[in-house]
Amino acid sequence: REGGTMSGVVSGILNAFARGRRIVPRKGWKTLDAKRAKKGYVKGKGVKSVGKHTKYGGYTILAHKIPRYIVPDLNSFELKPYVARNFKPFFKN
Repeated sequence: REGGTMSGVVSGILNAFARGRRIVPRKGWKTLDAKRAKKGYVKGKGVKSVGKHTKYGGYTILAHKIPRYIVPDLNSFELKPYVARNFKPFFKN
């Protein structure tokens, strides 16, 4: 077999065109991942970092990056809970 992998790629593309199939999807790629994005793209999970990586492979949490939530006082809250406190479970036999 001569030509190496490049000739294999070219022949695969030519075979796809000869059979009438498209190389790329008609409506574009469904999801963006690291394979189809620019170099250095990391998708992640939408979570902000709370620290930094050390040069020795560890992770240091930085106090100023931890989120602080302000919760109001709920003692005089007038709305009732969705499930009643005196709820008695029932079972069908």
